[in-house]
Amino acid sequence: MHFIVKATIPNDAGNDMLRSGPKMQELIQKVLGDVKPDAAYFSVADGQRTLFLIVDIAEGYEMVRIAEPLWLGLECDVEVYPAMNVNEFDKAGPLLGSIVSKY
Repeated sequence: MHFIVKATIPNDAGNDMLRSGPKMQELIQKVLGDVKPDAAYFSVADGQRTLFLIVDIAEGYEMVRIAEPLWLGLECDVEVYPAMNVNEFDKAGPLLGSIVSKY
């Protein structure tokens, strides 16, 4: 199943990493190597450095593989959102019809 992971680096932690030289870039590369996202986007959200990662998680226990490197390596605040691609959304259509008629 696909998930969008929003990983926010608190400003103080990010500033410390940047001031210590190439440490932030190295840590991000190390974390991404372990998390293995399908895609990674870098942005600013709520005034803080933020990574948006698209990951595939088949089993719940895999959340450890996703979240722990972000917490331990980058001191991120982590949010995880289930997501559907277009094909999965199309498959959900018939389910929506039966749910709407029931409720």
